[in-house]
This record gives sequence, C-alpha cells and structure tokens, in this order.
Amino acid sequence: MQDPSDSMEAAEPDGNGRSDTTDSRDADYPAPHSGSDSTTASTVLVEVQPGLAVAFGEVPAELISELKLYPIDLGLVSVEDRTRISAALASIGNTATVGGNLANAFASVEGVYRLGDAARAYLSAGGALAAKDGANLGAVFANGKIVHQVRWIPVTAVSAAGVAAAIGPALAMVALQMMLSHVAGLVRTNIALTSQVLTTMRHGQWADLTALVDTVDRAVGRARELGSVTTTEWEKVAAKDNDLRKQRETYRLNVGEHIRQLSQLDTRDRRQYLETNANAIVFDAHALLSSLKAWTGYQTLHAARARAAGREEADEARLVEIIERETGEEFNSALAETTSLVDSLTRELRIIAELPGRAAVPLIGKRKDSKKARLTSAHLLEAIQPLADALHPPVPPLQAPAVVCAPKSLDLERYLRILRWFLEDGETLRVLGLDAPARIGAILDGAKGKVAPAMDKAAARNLVAVTDRRIITAKANAFLGQGEIGHDIPIDRVRYVRAPATRDGNGRSAIDLITPEDNIRWLFDSDIDNTDVAALAAVLAESMNIPDDERVQLQRRRQAPLEVGTKGESAGTRSVEPSGSQAPTGDAE
Repeated sequence: MQDPSDSMEAAEPDGNGRSDTTDSRDADYPAPHSGSDSTTASTVLVEVQPGLAVAFGEVPAELISELKLYPIDLGLVSVEDRTRISAALASIGNTATVGGNLANAFASVEGVYRLGDAARAYLSAGGALAAKDGANLGAVFANGKIVHQVRWIPVTAVSAAGVAAAIGPALAMVALQMMLSHVAGLVRTNIALTSQVLTTMRHGQWADLTALVDTVDRAVGRARELGSVTTTEWEKVAAKDNDLRKQRETYRLNVGEHIRQLSQLDTRDRRQYLETNANAIVFDAHALLSSLKAWTGYQTLHAARARAAGREEADEARLVEIIERETGEEFNSALAETTSLVDSLTRELRIIAELPGRAAVPLIGKRKDSKKARLTSAHLLEAIQPLADALHPPVPPLQAPAVVCAPKSLDLERYLRILRWFLEDGETLRVLGLDAPARIGAILDGAKGKVAPAMDKAAARNLVAVTDRRIITAKANAFLGQGEIGHDIPIDRVRYVRAPATRDGNGRSAIDLITPEDNIRWLFDSDIDNTDVAALAAVLAESMNIPDDERVQLQRRRQAPLEVGTKGESAGTRSVEPSGSQAPTGDAE
C-alpha cells in the first residue's frame, strides 16, 4: 500500500458504489507516479472488530494480496444477518459524511476478511492516511500504477456510531468464524510437521484428538452446505463436549509447562531443554492448535443454534455474544501460549543453524540411538518455520548500524546473523562494537592489518550491541560458537557513562559504564576512530539518569554516620561522592 502522503483521492461513487478516478484526481493528492492513470472502483473496508473487516464494493485480487486479507467463510451467517450488517454499517456513511456520499458504497457485503497485523497497523494509522468523507483513504499500487483505492473505517468509528451494539449477535457469528478460519489456517500450515514429526510418537493421543477434530470438521462442513445446524448434527457434536474440553485442557497444560520450564532456565539450560524436548514441544504446540480448532468449531455450531433460536427468544440471541466473548478469550490465550513456545523453539533453532557445526547435532532421542531416524536442528527448523512465520512473522535481516566500533577487518555479518534472533519486535540496533581488553602476544607496528583477523578471535574480546531498549554484551567466542550472551542490561539502568578524551598507554580508547549492579569498562583498538567511540558513548549517555529513590538512598547512606556521631571514617561508612567525580574503575567483562 502506498504511503498516504502520495495517495490519490477517489471520485465520488455513483449509485452502485463505484467511482471513475481516471480523470478526477484531487489537486491536493497528486498521483506519485506518472502514468498512474488506470484506477478501479474504490473499496470500503469497515473494521467491525479488531482485525475483522467487512468489505463493500469491488475487492480485486491485488487488494487482497497487497493488504494480506484473509477471506472468511460466511456459510453459517444467514442471508438475513448479512443484510442486517450491510444496512447497519450504511448508517455510518449517512452520519459521518457530507451528503451521505459514502453511504452509497454500502450496497452489499462483498466479503469479510481477517486483517494481517501489518495491514491493520497501517490502516489504523489514522492521521497518516489522507481523509475523505469521514473515512481514511489509501491507494494500492501494482507495477508502479494505482490499481485500487481503499476507504478505511476503523473499529472506533463503528463503536462511536453505536452500530456494533445493534448487530451484536450477527457480528459475534462472524467473529467466531474468523477465529475458526484463522486456527484452521494455522493447522494446515503445520501439515509438514504432521507427517515428519507427529506420526513418530504418541500415536494413541494423536488418534484420539484427530477423531474429535474430524467429527467437528464434518459437522461444520455440513452446516455450511445446509446453511443451518440440524438437530441430528448438533446432538452428535454436543455429546463430545467433555472430550473436547479434556483435549484442550491437556495440551494447554502441556504447553504451559514447557513455557514455565523455559522461563526458569538460563541460556545454556534453556537451549538444552529445547534440544532434548524439541519433538514433544512440536507435538504439544500442534495438538493445542488442533484441539483449539475443534473447540472453536464446536462453539461456532453452538452459537449458530442459539442464533437460530434467538429469532424467537431474546436470551438466545444474547447467548451468541456470550459464546463469542468466552471463546475469544480462550482462543487468544491459547494462541499467545503457542506463539510464545514456538517462538522460543524457533529462535534457538535459528541461532543453532547459524553456528558452525551445530546443525548436525540430533535433537531427538539419545546420541547412541544412531539407527533411529532423527531430525537435526536444520530439518526441524525447515518443518516448523511455516507455522512459526504464520504465528509471528520473523524480524528482517539486521543491517549494520550507523555506529560501529570494531576493527575494519571485522566480518560484521557473522555477528548480525546471530544477533538478529535475539532482538524483539520493533527493537532497533543502534551501535555494534567489539572491544579489545587484552592484546595478543606480539603486535608489531605496521603489521596491524595482518594480525587484525587473529585479534578478532581473541577469547577476551567482548561484543557490545546497543539497541533502543537495552545493552547486550557477550564474549565474542561464546557468541559466535554457542550463541550465548552475557549481560542483558535495560537501557534505563544506565546511571553514568564516561569516555576519557585521551587514549591509554596502548593507544586504546575507553568507555566506562555504571549501572546499579555493575561497573563495566570497554577498551577499543587504536585503529578505531575516536568519533565512533564518542558516538557509542553519546548513545549510552542519552539514557543517563538517577531515579529519585536511588538518589535518596545514596544521600541517606552519606548522612547515617553523622547522625550516629561516628568518629573518623571507616570503609563501611565512607561518604559517597557524586557519580561524576571520578572515573569508574570496574573490570572489563
């Protein structure tokens, strides 16, 4: 989708909700590319719930592809409810626009879609999109030309108009089918794991679960074909209520236990746990998704029965919304747990895949079981990656930051490939450095270029990575060899930073960092420019701060000897000087 500042205004739609924009560009929003003179009718997307959009007007393939829209099967939403949704949402056009021009676009529902996170974040940017007729406006490009325009009405506008309350049960049915469509897609994405991993273990458990899933799937399929849930089908599925609950709870507890174990382990033990239990983790994650799919399908059928009865009884209509709310809470919780677990496993597999020699280490069974088929980290990563990417799109490859404090010969790419998987969503790498606290035996003047590669391998070297959230340090050899980090310091723990203007006796630049817990000194090679070292210090200095409570504690420690009338000064009661009074002298990492 094009940046809103380059968007092109749409012409007013005609009575069929279409508009001809070929010759009606608004002067305030010129087309960004010459030749972008071929546009189609505008589409209205109305977000009726977070991540759930109802589409009106033409929805071309380019729009679905560009915005990552996921179609939702509306087989269990009656024609009556679809008409009710269309009529209710049209009222937004009447109240939010001048002359009701936008209302003409709400002739009929053309589809319901689940929005990907990136699309929703972009469309929900509000002020970042051009505004017209009470809605935000954006242009979709293909091959350098505008091929479609979108009018976006966020869920906040729907709520403000009071529309959601008027069609609550109908929207609840749509939301349930969005959840079912979402989890069904995740289970399909994970099909490779079914054939490569799951069939090798727990055959009985898997058979029980798949039997329940198939029962619900068949009932949902028949209900969609018929447009209703028959008594025969419902009674068959309703009898499985306890079994469905048991399966869902079993795998929810299994996944929760994996997460609990991982949260209590340090880096090395956590990796060992993941390697030892990789197959069980994959099985439990997939089983939880499958049980969630079956449970969501069951609840959708239950809601459809209540929706049909709700035409005669108000409480049945209200029950639809209660089912949707409770199912949504369970759905979101299960997805969050599964995402967390798969993230942990995938991150470690990706790190291991970048480490020399580690990809051949078997993750399943004992080493002595060489005759049994095992999956290596690379094989398992290949199998689980589609599911991992669907649950949580991976971060893009890291680029070298603007500030690099390292020898010119350093291969930054090696560090960036591994560091990529330690960063969180939205976290920005600002500085990358490699210090030199210890010299290698003989370094001859004039031969620095030749010994630089050897210096890069020195065990004493430390990696220093500064992001907008934290400071990550690691022994260089441990980071490149085992993917291990040392300190992970939140940026708000920085208390004082000092960068002496002069170099030490070996020509190295220094930076001293003080946190409430540590005094850290980094020394950088003589061939590293002072401006780069100063830039690193400046980035750290942005976060220098002594919270009031820490300041008060320091003052109390200074006043205590005076209050008790201590004579002389002992080591235990020596007054504390201001933090900037002298250089910190902490050891290097």
